[in-house]
Amino acid sequence: MRILKINARTVEISRYADASVPGGGLTTTVVAVVTSAERGGRPVTGYGFSSIGRFAQTGLINERFAPRLLAATDRDLVAADGTLDPTRAWDVLMKDEKAGGHGERCVAVGTLDMALWDAAAKVADVPLHMLLQRRFARAQTNRVAVYAAGGYDFPTNDIERLCDEIREFLDAGYTMVKIKIGKKALAEDLKRIEAALSIVSGARLAVDAMNRYSPRAALEAAHAIAPYALRWFEDASDPLDFDTHARLCASYEPALGIGEATFSLPDARNLLRYAGMRPARDRLIFDPAHCYGLPEYVRIIETFESAGWNRQAFFPHGGHLFSLHVAAGLGLGGSEANPRIFQPFGGFEDGAVVEDGFASLPSIPGIGFEGRAALKPLLVDLATQ
Repeated sequence: MRILKINARTVEISRYADASVPGGGLTTTVVAVVTSAERGGRPVTGYGFSSIGRFAQTGLINERFAPRLLAATDRDLVAADGTLDPTRAWDVLMKDEKAGGHGERCVAVGTLDMALWDAAAKVADVPLHMLLQRRFARAQTNRVAVYAAGGYDFPTNDIERLCDEIREFLDAGYTMVKIKIGKKALAEDLKRIEAALSIVSGARLAVDAMNRYSPRAALEAAHAIAPYALRWFEDASDPLDFDTHARLCASYEPALGIGEATFSLPDARNLLRYAGMRPARDRLIFDPAHCYGLPEYVRIIETFESAGWNRQAFFPHGGHLFSLHVAAGLGLGGSEANPRIFQPFGGFEDGAVVEDGFASLPSIPGIGFEGRAALKPLLVDLATQ
């Protein structure tokens, strides 16, 4: 099996369909990895994208990593049974890469890795979660616990629109939601939290500061919101400020959510060593596609397990189909969902059912991106360019 062609394209990724809400200028890279394997007389093509919240990595992909895959031989890419092996392909991607310098190189690798897993599951003719369950010896499941993420600042009628959004999530079957804080003054953030708590309990509400707080502000915010006993307080300060993380863990009684902007095993290991995290309480929000892809993400899980953590503490960031498959396939605690934002990638397949806080899993082979009508034309065009 060979990789015949890799097409990559930078595209904008919306925050809300509502044009009045600032989009943040985010972009992502979408890739189509065309293989020599065939199904139904057509080459099997795997699709991936750079997850959500960073920026496009098209240059790195085209100039540095895609050429390595295109030059690889069968021996470099296939398992003993002759099928595509994404872990062997990952070794090809990382050949001769120096230690350190993670930056966002990890996102470029993770984008291609996602497409390789999509292709491998299609070759096996199973949904990705089933391929992962077989490969990593996890129990099969038909649903995953999910929470709805959103709650960005609205430019007008913020509190009213925030409450409307939360009610929409609940009506759609979600039982837990996550909203954003940290952009406004703390007093304004507390008003947003209290408005949300008029609709859901603290046990069903998480807040995400998106790493905005200074060390001092993070501790002040933690002190102010602690009485609400929220589900978790996520990404309070700089992701590599382990000292502030440790001070938060020592002084903030409820759960913290940590890891969304930690992109490598060495950084995750330092987080484990120096951030004072509490295995029985805190939640781990690493994004598989941002962590050099699934092989590195699995190593992060195993490292935390060896330190006494349960993989139920992992709730992969992203809020899209790949993270949903990963949560199901690796037996994790649950997955983020972005049902309204970051389109056309956020959320799950068209017609996916969310009931009592659990999402149904796709049944089509691969990740299932083709099961989204808004996304399929882009994928078809990319594969044939």
